Amino acid sequence: MINRGKDYSFKLENGIEIPAVGFGSFLATDTHGKQTIKDALDTGYRYIDTAKFYNNEEEIGEALEEYGISRSDIFLCSKVWPSDLGKEWTLKSFEESCSKLKTDYLDMFLIHWPKEDPEDPDWFTKVSEAWKVMETLYEEGRIKAIGVSNFLPHHLMPLLDSAKIRPMVDQLELHVGYMQEYTLSYLGKEGILPQAWSPLGRARVLKDERITKIASKYGVSNAQLLLKYLVQRGIPVIPKASSVDRMKENLNIFGFEIAKVDISYLSCLPEFGYSGEHPDF
Repeated sequence: MINRGKDYSFKLENGIEIPAVGFGSFLATDTHGKQTIKDALDTGYRYIDTAKFYNNEEEIGEALEEYGISRSDIFLCSKVWPSDLGKEWTLKSFEESCSKLKTDYLDMFLIHWPKEDPEDPDWFTKVSEAWKVMETLYEEGRIKAIGVSNFLPHHLMPLLDSAKIRPMVDQLELHVGYMQEYTLSYLGKEGILPQAWSPLGRARVLKDERITKIASKYGVSNAQLLLKYLVQRGIPVIPKASSVDRMKENLNIFGFEIAKVDISYLSCLPEFGYSGEHPDF
């Protein structure tokens, strides 16, 4: 992890830096629309994570334009939905995302899920065609980093065998109680950076008494402990928040270090808080 004063980031295999804490926008704009994005910018977020599936790219684009922030100061990530995988559809999805976000390039673009249908025998053909489009856009400079989301090792293996440019990031459900250790080990060996969605594990994890006990030891909130645990393990996070107080809380995780014994304890808790969303089922 790179420390640049108040800013912390991780360096990808191609040298691009990705902020350690981004703003997850899924459902975040449902109540207050683009004002939520402006609040996040006010709070200090410079990485906004979105996707075609979230149906909020247009609001984010308008918020960024109205806020007046320089494009180079923002890290923008979007994703292509599995129904849009394929040569023409992936390019169309990318162009539409850029248009709605009011930008001519994305800092990162991901394949959202490996399959639309768990029983689809042609899923990898679609992934492969989409990936070739993303490789071309990357080579043209229209995407700074390309990657995947919700890909497990058996989804990545055929892609790594055929890809000209390897995935740089794999965005996964990762949180205390669901760390997918086998997948993390595989990503580490392949030089692919894991990134955590749902890093707070929803209410069941966030309010767990075991989490509260350790958080109180460090004088931090449960959310801050859960986020710092992931970042300290080398995993950038994209928590979502709707209130300014929660936004600030989620960013303010760099004033303490979790002891190794507590990292071990948190890593060894039995599975809990899993969303039930699995890319193969």
